[in-house]
Amino acid sequence: MTELDGSRLELHSAVLADMAGSRPKRLVRAMEYQAEDISVDAQSCANESDFRHALLLSASDDRLIDMWRKQLTRWDFAEKAAWSTTSPRTDERRAEIYRILGLEDGTAKLLEAVVPIAKVAQAVVISEKFVPWYTPASQQGRPWYWPSYRKLLEQKKWPEEAIAGLDAATDSVVERLADPTRADSYQSKGLVVGYVQSGKTANFTGVIAKAVDAGYRLVIVLGGTLNLLRAQTQRRLDMELVGRENILRGAGEFESDYADDPAWSQGKFIEFGALPSTLSAFDIVRMTTRYDDYKSLLQGIVALEFEKREPALPLYDPRNLHRASARLMVVKKNKAVLTKLVKDLRKIKTPLAEIPVLIIDDESDEASVNTSRSKSRPDADRTAINQKIADLLTMLPRAQYVGYTATPYANVFIDPSDTADIFPKDFIVSLPRPEGYMGASDFHDLYTEITDKEKNYANSNEKAHVRDVTVEDEDDTEALLQAIDMFVLTAAVKLFREDRGGLGDGYFDHHTMLIHESSWVEDHRDLRGRVTKLWFNAGYAGSSGHARLRSLFEDDIARVSGTRAPKHLLPASYEEVMPYVGPAVFRIGGDQKPIIVVNGDKELETGEADFDRRSIWKILIGGQKLSRGFTVEGLTISYFRRRASNMSALMQMGRWFGFRPEYRDLVRLYIGRSEVGAAKQDIDLYHAFEAICRDEEDFRQELTQFAVLVDGEPQITPAQVPPLVSQHLPLLKPTSPNKMYNARLVEIDSAGQWVEPTAYPSVVPDLRHNTKLWLNVLDSTSPDAVDVTFVSDKSAERSFSAFHGSLDGLEFLELVRSLKWLAPGQFQPYLEYLRQVTDGALVDRWTVLAPQHRGTGQTLRSGGGRRYSWFARTRRRSPLFGAIADPKHRLAALQIVHLLSDSGGRHSDRSVDPQTGVVLIYPMIEPGHRVEAESGVVDPGHVVVGFAFVAPTAAHSPSGRKVRFTTIDSSKDAAIIDTAPVDA
Repeated sequence: MTELDGSRLELHSAVLADMAGSRPKRLVRAMEYQAEDISVDAQSCANESDFRHALLLSASDDRLIDMWRKQLTRWDFAEKAAWSTTSPRTDERRAEIYRILGLEDGTAKLLEAVVPIAKVAQAVVISEKFVPWYTPASQQGRPWYWPSYRKLLEQKKWPEEAIAGLDAATDSVVERLADPTRADSYQSKGLVVGYVQSGKTANFTGVIAKAVDAGYRLVIVLGGTLNLLRAQTQRRLDMELVGRENILRGAGEFESDYADDPAWSQGKFIEFGALPSTLSAFDIVRMTTRYDDYKSLLQGIVALEFEKREPALPLYDPRNLHRASARLMVVKKNKAVLTKLVKDLRKIKTPLAEIPVLIIDDESDEASVNTSRSKSRPDADRTAINQKIADLLTMLPRAQYVGYTATPYANVFIDPSDTADIFPKDFIVSLPRPEGYMGASDFHDLYTEITDKEKNYANSNEKAHVRDVTVEDEDDTEALLQAIDMFVLTAAVKLFREDRGGLGDGYFDHHTMLIHESSWVEDHRDLRGRVTKLWFNAGYAGSSGHARLRSLFEDDIARVSGTRAPKHLLPASYEEVMPYVGPAVFRIGGDQKPIIVVNGDKELETGEADFDRRSIWKILIGGQKLSRGFTVEGLTISYFRRRASNMSALMQMGRWFGFRPEYRDLVRLYIGRSEVGAAKQDIDLYHAFEAICRDEEDFRQELTQFAVLVDGEPQITPAQVPPLVSQHLPLLKPTSPNKMYNARLVEIDSAGQWVEPTAYPSVVPDLRHNTKLWLNVLDSTSPDAVDVTFVSDKSAERSFSAFHGSLDGLEFLELVRSLKWLAPGQFQPYLEYLRQVTDGALVDRWTVLAPQHRGTGQTLRSGGGRRYSWFARTRRRSPLFGAIADPKHRLAALQIVHLLSDSGGRHSDRSVDPQTGVVLIYPMIEPGHRVEAESGVVDPGHVVVGFAFVAPTAAHSPSGRKVRFTTIDSSKDAAIIDTAPVDA
């Protein structure tokens, strides 16, 4: 680097530092001002032509570009920018920045080429209206812990757009808490929804940092129900928020509870240079430590007392608040622990009504939710943990409650009318999927038209990452051995990548395999014996072991990684991997202990899964302890056969979700599958995860749709979210039935949306009534089936056969008005929408399609002598069916109404009309009547005629609202239908 280059960097660093945290300024004027205090060389660089020249010669990773990337990204992401009239993360915002900087077009284009706009997804917020208080002006001169945390993330090499995204997401939470300095108390309650193992802790660490900077002085983190989860959260907060000086508080370096932690000696704990209170800031006093949960303070109760500089003023007065130390405690969700805390708080002299408190509830759908209250027992006592949280919220009127979870169903189904409970009445924030995250959708092929024959390792997530374990074989030694072989082989590939891929020694600090079959200790005992025997008989040092690994490499690793990994990380042959097999086996089992059992049984546990204090290359066997919250670092191979009773429990068991830098192509999931002919109550675990993945995607999509403000007003509030929850699998409810309370929908604007009712009647008279109505429509369709063509998501033209007809708007409305339903409430919101758009002349015609099987089987004969295909479908739980339509029918219908691109198909082209919708009809036969249906003649009372529709994209409800609701008394009425699944 030349002196001129150094002066240029110093100049731009000074200019950007001056603009940091504020608005952009005219660049040339700012450079001229700063250059005077730097050097003559800097003065020669203080012009736009020099900047433009530097941009032309700079690479994307140069320091100059990195400085500008950070600042531009901050301006791009700024949500509450007083200097801007444009939306964040848009071309308009960037153009505005260039204009304020006074850049010429050529300079702006060069800058945008090296620092493109980060148009990443942002948090979705469903919120009540709130009083804005958390503004840049209100924070002037006070931030301390948030800037320190942000700097730490920069040092950890977080991308600037990820940091800016976290900044915006945490703002959306903190600004909806009550102003800690307001005279009247207000208790805000919210919920933050992330993905399983996706960085929720980073978000609530940022929220805590901003909250204490703003004035919150008691932070209570409910850190799960297990000691290892609480300890993991405590360490993370101590390392990244509390900091070395607050931990030591004058004690010796080796007196810390982290003295034996490698990260402590390596300087990875955040440092401030001195105790914050000596630097005109405030301290954070820990009330819990790495090893110690909250304990009764007895005479040490003074530790919870808050100092007041102005005794005559309340603590929340700014003259006291911003000089007082904050208290932080990470406590387990345990009745005894929380009872101690409640009792101690009642003893302190500081009036509880004066203390701004933030309660962070990690995994808020576990243990925190009251499960004793139900429709039949509205006055039942609360469950223990829920009661203690309610006690805290009652005794601390300035307490703000924020729950964090990846499975929000239990929280949104809490009765909103219970003011002492933890229903997120003020806001729900849905975090975006982080860059680099490997989640449920990465193991499934969702919404694809690719057939099983067309799937390959490049286009199919299932084929790349999932391996079947047949549920019928209770002792599937072959599959388990293959999973262990894959664990060893991927370990060898990781060592190869460290050595020859340029990643460096120790890059893969952890390498783990998780075996999860049961929560029972006795099962773990048996499993440990089986795995131990397999390990010591595997023969990895001999020809038999290498033969298996070679075959696995050539048939699996080479094919998957060949399409999904960078070339420099891919061994050319097994010969290149083979030298690393021995070292890999030694790292896993060189101590003769290749297995760690994690279940709390001291007799069984053979080691500690403490990823903080040592490198772990082991096979982990566990149950409940590894089912929720706890992060299994370096997880590469998962062997999963554990069943669950609801979606939330099953999704939380997906420990294979997370960040897999430089080895996501090596991740494998060995998962239980049900064979054809298995018992009907058996759940195919892979398809169960796929179903809840679809449920999750649907829920997030609904939140995104309804988060858009209409005339500055929220479309829905958190109390109106529960009806948005869907369920695709019969045997898995979203969460426990006694947690499912909700509001009732009145209308859903469904313009351009696929709508598929499923709550059809089951009694013969009602079925005959509906069948008669639909047969009139079917008999009016074309005598011959036509090919309905559409374009798949892979741009290939596809088609299906269907009878074709039409109904005018009033005919269709009258038809659906006349239908019988077992649960009318399910279709009523859509019926109201259809009435609105039909009366408003927004829909004048419906194209009718009756899909037909290509073959001659499964047909019914109508009274008029015509034959129609029938579909074998089963109710998931009475009266609801699961998915009825084939995905290709859905795709075609959406294209016909122009929701997607023009299909280019013959039939679709002539069907497109701005006021025409599409209706698809499905005569369905349930299991008990299929033998009868095989004859081709069946009683109309044994036919369930299902249908789906897509309204024109322009046919929006005249009210302008996406949804309309009415409230219900949950103690008298429940919109969620709760009945046992019908045996298929």
